[in-house]
Amino acid sequence: MANVTLTAEEQHMFEGQPRGFPFGDFDLEDVMLPENDDMGIASDTDDDAQEEDVQAESGFANVLVVDNLPAVPPEKYEKLTAILTKIFSGPGRIREGGLFHPQDDSTKMSKGYAFVEYENAEQAKAALAALNGYQLDKAHKFAATLYDECDRIAKVPEEYAEPEDRHYTPGENLLDWLSDKRGRDQFVARYGDETEVCWNDAPKQQEESVYKRSFWTEAFVEWSPSGGVLATVHRQGVALWGGKSFGRLQRVGHPGVQRLLFSPCESYMLTFSEFPDNRGRPHFVAHVWEVRTGKRLRTFDGPHDEYAVGALARPDRGMRWPTFRWSGGVGGAPVFLAHMKKNAISVYEAPEMVMLDKKSVKLENIEDWEWSPNAADNTLVAYQAEQGNLPARVALVHLPGREELRQKNLFSVAGIKMTWHPEGDYLAVQVDKWTKTKKSTTTNFELFSIREKDIPIDMLELPNKSEKILQFAWEPRGSRFALLHGEGTRPSVSIYNMKDTKSSSGARGVVLLHTMTNKQCTSLHWSPSGRFLLLAGLGGGHNGVLEFWDTEEMTLLSAGEHFMAQEVQWDPTGRYVATIVNAAAAMENGFQIWSFSGQALYKTSHDRFFQLLWRPRPPSLLSGEKQREIVKNLRKYSKRYEEEDEALLAQADTEFLAERERQLSEWRQWVESRQAVAEAADAFARAQLGERFRSHEEFVVTEVEVSVVLDVKEEAVKH
Repeated sequence: MANVTLTAEEQHMFEGQPRGFPFGDFDLEDVMLPENDDMGIASDTDDDAQEEDVQAESGFANVLVVDNLPAVPPEKYEKLTAILTKIFSGPGRIREGGLFHPQDDSTKMSKGYAFVEYENAEQAKAALAALNGYQLDKAHKFAATLYDECDRIAKVPEEYAEPEDRHYTPGENLLDWLSDKRGRDQFVARYGDETEVCWNDAPKQQEESVYKRSFWTEAFVEWSPSGGVLATVHRQGVALWGGKSFGRLQRVGHPGVQRLLFSPCESYMLTFSEFPDNRGRPHFVAHVWEVRTGKRLRTFDGPHDEYAVGALARPDRGMRWPTFRWSGGVGGAPVFLAHMKKNAISVYEAPEMVMLDKKSVKLENIEDWEWSPNAADNTLVAYQAEQGNLPARVALVHLPGREELRQKNLFSVAGIKMTWHPEGDYLAVQVDKWTKTKKSTTTNFELFSIREKDIPIDMLELPNKSEKILQFAWEPRGSRFALLHGEGTRPSVSIYNMKDTKSSSGARGVVLLHTMTNKQCTSLHWSPSGRFLLLAGLGGGHNGVLEFWDTEEMTLLSAGEHFMAQEVQWDPTGRYVATIVNAAAAMENGFQIWSFSGQALYKTSHDRFFQLLWRPRPPSLLSGEKQREIVKNLRKYSKRYEEEDEALLAQADTEFLAERERQLSEWRQWVESRQAVAEAADAFARAQLGERFRSHEEFVVTEVEVSVVLDVKEEAVKH
């Protein structure tokens, strides 16, 4: 290669490039890839070719056009402009010099319209809602339009062009996985740079990979409430995936997104991010999206001050997650999104996302609240703290009518914890009360029976009222609940029932069923189907000790251990449970699958294991009566399905053996095809080498061991 002499300016320009750059002695075509040949290298832009066209905005999304203004002479122009500035500034901040109120060059009369530039697009949209239709006086009613909309309308061609026919292409069935003949469940596992969706193949005691992808998410993944889609989180926003091939269904833009929350009906999603403002104070942005279309319905943003109230306030003046909470959309119920603020709860109805009845639900001195898990109820419980001589209150409120269904007054309250039954049938309120000396507390439970007439309330106290309550856990499908209580590392577990099962009528009344003492337990985990309770000793010093209990018979089914386990995840059917060691532990990362009765089925290890989530199942289409009938006659049904399962397993084994035989047959055919080549090569070597062809066979290889004395040293031994 010829040397290239560069000037001082060129040397500075090409600083940091390879030695000899720019290379002048070569032909550019010698280093060009052949046309339409990527040499097997995937391009970073390959996916971009498949992206849908994105309609670019004009850059004037924060500009509003307001028409139907008074046309005034020059002497009144300044006064009118000042009035308009005051009106236009109400919904948002106008940028400096952002109000353009034009005048006619010849007459100096104002033209009757104005352009208003706000700080951002959200403020412009808020101004549009506030100013469109604003009545200035009897003769002038504002007509407001976003500049981008005006620009779009102006570009509409004068002549109508009939659109091309678009053929409908049906998408993949998002519930296809439910048709698995063996009734298996799926889970998603995230480890290292990999995210993998797997079948839980318990009979074969292994997982079966369904879909695997590297760098699929940059933070975490989350299933929608009914398991229809999987959400992945990225710096640019959130992507939704589903169907048999896990193709991308939708994506929404939210830079720096940190949290997401689906509505129970999966129709809507909220994305959330928080960051410090220029003064270091917590600031947040929350977008509400329509999942099917990806349309942004509303944005909440600003400092946390209005939202960080009561129990939802963090020490740094930020708000705890989730501040925003969904309800409804099931059984024809309206969909609501709500958040708490000082002395009120603001409720917004989807899809318009306007405040319900244009006013918040007033609740003086509110500290905490929760929606009922039964999305068809649209009932919330709110805790109002004591204020002066007014007692604390726990109130049940039904929306949209705002009826107060039940309330309970409480005194000397030190703390409150509210726990809904998973089906919304009961509500437990744990009340910590100050003693007369105000130096210690006692605990009792107020238990609301939501489905009973007038919502009766039962009170429960432990024999030792000052005993510490570590956890309260409702049985998901039933009327029982479990309490973890006591001091130290060996607490007790008590099982109660909200109904007196010993009476023939099953009358209401809290009954203690059984107490298990001296348990190495830190958390309680009910099976989603009820009846079976897992006692887990997770975290430091407990070594993942597990006990599986049948609460019908009050018997210990099995005991086990998963060393260093930190999490417990039941599958949605209650047949299997996973214990997990995540990347917070330095070793033993992975998960172990157990049966509901405590039989260890299989264990999988992965370095840097982050997440395991079972895929939720949608609610059953069978009525409660039909489900109870199936449970009652389970033995009759199970025999038939066990035979079908055995046949499916046998078929799977047959298919596996057939596939292995096919691969072996292909291998043998390939070996035979290469034998002719080997024989031809051997004949060629004989012809070329003659007598020397087998000369290597005349050599004899002998292994010889040689011992060499390196040093001899004598030492006196003391007797």
